[in-house]
Amino acid sequence: MALRDRKIIRHRIHTRIRKRVSGTAERPRLAVHFSGKHVYAQVIDDDAGKTLVSAATTEEKIGGKKAGANRASAEKVGKAIAERLLSKKVDKVIFDRGGFLYHGKVKALADAAREGGLKF
Repeated sequence: MALRDRKIIRHRIHTRIRKRVSGTAERPRLAVHFSGKHVYAQVIDDDAGKTLVSAATTEEKIGGKKAGANRASAEKVGKAIAERLLSKKVDKVIFDRGGFLYHGKVKALADAAREGGLKF
């Protein structure tokens, strides 16, 4: 029962965040998601309704065979998303933490993306 309540609370927080946060072509939205096993990140232009780039630990280059949803994996995903986005000549994004607390994995991914050259 606690898992269901936690998901409902996170969804409510995410809905509240999405009322204010929207990506444009000049400044797309960097959305993150953490499942029990993997870390996902995608950069979205909400005006066009298109995903510009994405990265996840499900990819062989990033996650390998024994990837988990931990801080090290989040850092790898953050670096990969920054590298892919800079190759598309976009360096400014809006960070959407997806209702997750800005702590631990979320902070590690954001810091790695900043070190990779993204500004938010």
